[in-house]
Amino acid sequence: MKKWRVEKTHVQKNGSGASLDRLTEIKETLLRIRAITDPKETEYFLHPPSPYDLTAFDVGIDPKEMKIGITRILQAHDTKESVVVYADYDADGVTSGAIMWEMLHSLGFNVMPYIPHRIEEGYGLSEKGIDKVREEFHPSLIITVDHGITAHEKVAYAKKHGIDIIVTDHHVKPDILPDCPIIHTTRLCGAGVSWFVAKEVTQAIGDSSLKHPLGNAWKDEILALACIGTIADMVPIIGPNRAIVSWGLSAVRKSSRVGLRAIIEESGIDQKVIGTYEISHVIAPRLNAMGRLDHAIDALRLLCTHKIERARELASALGETNKERQGLTIDTVLQAKSLISEVLHKLIFLGHADFNPGVIGLVAGKIVEEYYRPCIVLSLGETLSKASARSISGFNMIEAIRTCSDLLVDVGGHPMAAGFTVETKNIDALKKRLEDLADVSIPDESLVREVRIDVELFKDDDLQKICEMLGDFKPFGFGNVEPVFALFGVKIMEVKKIGKEGKHIKLSVQAGDDIYEVLVFNGTAYAPWIAVGVSVDLCFTLDINTWNGRSTLQLKAKDIKLHIDEYQSA
Repeated sequence: MKKWRVEKTHVQKNGSGASLDRLTEIKETLLRIRAITDPKETEYFLHPPSPYDLTAFDVGIDPKEMKIGITRILQAHDTKESVVVYADYDADGVTSGAIMWEMLHSLGFNVMPYIPHRIEEGYGLSEKGIDKVREEFHPSLIITVDHGITAHEKVAYAKKHGIDIIVTDHHVKPDILPDCPIIHTTRLCGAGVSWFVAKEVTQAIGDSSLKHPLGNAWKDEILALACIGTIADMVPIIGPNRAIVSWGLSAVRKSSRVGLRAIIEESGIDQKVIGTYEISHVIAPRLNAMGRLDHAIDALRLLCTHKIERARELASALGETNKERQGLTIDTVLQAKSLISEVLHKLIFLGHADFNPGVIGLVAGKIVEEYYRPCIVLSLGETLSKASARSISGFNMIEAIRTCSDLLVDVGGHPMAAGFTVETKNIDALKKRLEDLADVSIPDESLVREVRIDVELFKDDDLQKICEMLGDFKPFGFGNVEPVFALFGVKIMEVKKIGKEGKHIKLSVQAGDDIYEVLVFNGTAYAPWIAVGVSVDLCFTLDINTWNGRSTLQLKAKDIKLHIDEYQSA
């Protein structure tokens, strides 16, 4: 059973069921729920500035550190040093690496990209990875993208071998920082940080020095990559991230980048209407798949190639690898669920030697979705084991894991998602410590899945106009979720099963004088009691469904209850 929570609003029902300026009232309520009340904040949110107009300071990067890092990069340009861009293997890392490498290459740097192999080298800088780039490229400078903030020992190892390091990262800072220039902010993703570095370097050297097949359009092309990385990494789409995504989506829709177009072609989506959903559910999984099961360098090659046939070849490989990833994830989830004890702790902690480390993060996410409690999944090794963790609202996963740093080899991440390496001999002690911590710190009520409803609507509200007003709140995503509304006591007029297996339901419901179409995904759970003539409470999002050139308003159900059910008003 889901718990409904209706946010408090100052919207009052008058005699007709609507306020004098209902749309304004709802808009102000949605802004207030997002803690946006100041006029300047409101203007920034509703009309995000161009990322080109933002400075390092605006996005939380220390201008002094930025200057130190840029100065060292420019030195490498002037002295023709060998430079390596050392990226992470996820979608954020791949787009970060593509931005940084492409910018440096187009400005005439002697630069090569490098992405470690997930299985052979693991996350971030490693002695093995540093030795590989020394052997292959003989760099005097390594620029990390989307990692490095926790790698103080690895930075020291590189410096010992005569290699300078510049760290560009967005992950939470540890107590001990690397001894090197650090360009860092937690307000962006890795690709966002790379984009701002690219902007600064390009400005410092001069736009006229840029030798790129796309010319000045390249600036928007790398903004498109920053947009993809931002959405893929699930950082909050507020503040500067909102600017990057808002302007970046336009760049994605117009992109001439042959690699991106090849992904779009292979996946079958319409480039002209790409939004946050298409990026997070179609494009990002393909970029991630290579790093999970193979080698992410091919994903970077795809984004940076200028050859159409090569792009199509690589896009096809990414698509096939993603299908393999999907199947492996399903199988691993089933295996993981079989390991879950009937007596659950407030944190689920499980592992197996057969778990592929490339999918354990996805598996942890699926377990959280089903059981609604934090989950840590490990790929067990003889000596070292890799883990991915996902959390629920109110439980800071990275802080919890770092309380056990004495048992760990390394750790990094965010409050909602983290990863770490642990010596296998320490797993039992780690499991007990984290389970005990969660049992004490997570209230029972936090383990009940909650549907937060932004605004309760009245039956005579104009849902079409409300839906149109929501355009000001787009793009939606993490940190700016799509608003959820509720209507209470609507009458079901028609019920249809849809989809190949009939597991989805389409309803026609009457609210006041209006009839609305309601789409219920996986609606079979409601089937026993959903019937014509029944009065129900609906919570839903609003969308425009376009089919055969005809656009209609559609309610997408989040949950349905019989009208007699109680709900909690916060």
